[in-house]
Amino acid sequence: MRKRVAAGVGFAALLFLLVQLGALALVPTFYEQGYQTVEDPSDPTNSLVYIGAILVATALMLAAFKFDLDWIVRGFVVLAAASIAWYVFSVLLPPLAAIGASVALAALLVVHPEWYVIDAAGVVMGAGAAGLFGISFGLLPALLLLSVLAVYDAISVYGTEHMLDLAEGVMDLNLPVVLVVPTTLSYSLADARSEAIEGDSEGEVDDSDERESDDSADEENGDDKDVPANGEDEEDVRDAFFIGLGDAVIPTVLIASAAFFLDPSLAPSLGVPGLPALTLPALTAMIGTFAGLFALLWMVLKGRAHAGLPLLNGGAILGYLLGALASGVPLLTALGL
Repeated sequence: MRKRVAAGVGFAALLFLLVQLGALALVPTFYEQGYQTVEDPSDPTNSLVYIGAILVATALMLAAFKFDLDWIVRGFVVLAAASIAWYVFSVLLPPLAAIGASVALAALLVVHPEWYVIDAAGVVMGAGAAGLFGISFGLLPALLLLSVLAVYDAISVYGTEHMLDLAEGVMDLNLPVVLVVPTTLSYSLADARSEAIEGDSEGEVDDSDERESDDSADEENGDDKDVPANGEDEEDVRDAFFIGLGDAVIPTVLIASAAFFLDPSLAPSLGVPGLPALTLPALTAMIGTFAGLFALLWMVLKGRAHAGLPLLNGGAILGYLLGALASGVPLLTALGL
């Protein structure tokens, strides 16, 4: 049981690491290619516009699920996956090959949405989105974005609980809105869904092997029996749990922003091969994110819903500030003021 849980936690950490390293690797090239999406990255209203877009998108998705318009959400996510993947592939491949790879990724999500396809697409999307936002959100906008979304995530999970309703809807789509973390190599997302559908048709649905999450929350269905006490059989261990893709992307925005916007004379590159943008503040923001991730997973494995961003964003912000101060960056400069 402990080995399976440890393997799941390790795999979740690996997915987060791939998103972070991918974003850091893409930042310089994205900027050179002119992919910065705003005229003034230091303008804090950029964050407010993005937060407003999240609120509108959340409301529209909830409405779509309520009126059985799941196909609209599915189409939007697949299109978004192809679009963001194109940004990533365009800096790695010739133009036609980049288009072909993006279309192939979208097609795989439609025809073969297994956990490894979803996770691969999620890593590509996560790295691309974090890289794009990282070069478009200066330090103050990035810190503002993380802070506000952490508060919103907590309210939407523990208060209004509408994020849990959204998680329930997006989980049925089998798309990279979430990262799937299996605890056994034999796990099949397609088989799990088939069994759930069969159980539902018989009036009995067993959700004990799955955990649901939205892009800013980890949602648990089932009860505490899914987390075995000492002496219980290994068969009682969940087969997979789920982490919202946004939980990996949002803190990585600050990591990418710290790597890109801090003055190199104050926070020079650490000289890691392939990662010229990696600086001490970016590295400590990564470490802080992982501290938040491990704390979150420890809480989630106890068997109840938890908001991810308060811990993840909090860890990233604290780690970044400590690294910036350790590099000799004045506090006001680190805050983007």
